Amino acid sequence: MEKILGFGGFFFRAKNPEALAKWYADHLGIDEVPGDYETPCWQQTEGPTVFAPCRQDTSYFGNRKKSFMLNFRVRDVNAMIFQLEAAGIEVRRDPDSPYPNGSFAWLNDPEGNPIELWQPA
Repeated sequence: MEKILGFGGFFFRAKNPEALAKWYADHLGIDEVPGDYETPCWQQTEGPTVFAPCRQDTSYFGNRKKSFMLNFRVRDVNAMIFQLEAAGIEVRRDPDSPYPNGSFAWLNDPEGNPIELWQPA
């Protein structure tokens, strides 16, 4: 059986796509989508990916009106938190981290989309 190799992209609606793409590039290092075929797009570091459908009434994402949460693997969650807070971005640390599978923190992008930072163990 053929299997999926990984995520090739994540596409979602935004009120201001250009500004939101810039925010992700400036604060999380995700390159904006190039406007041509010669410029490479953002390259991920190989690693674990969790694909987890959740119950519709989950409170895990925070805002119940949001139907998804982005989870980004990071090398050093504490360094990422420091960087984001230095830019004036509110980050919520998981008070129970670390877990056997790693450490976590949460934030929201400027349009309120939930983001989870994960430093795998």
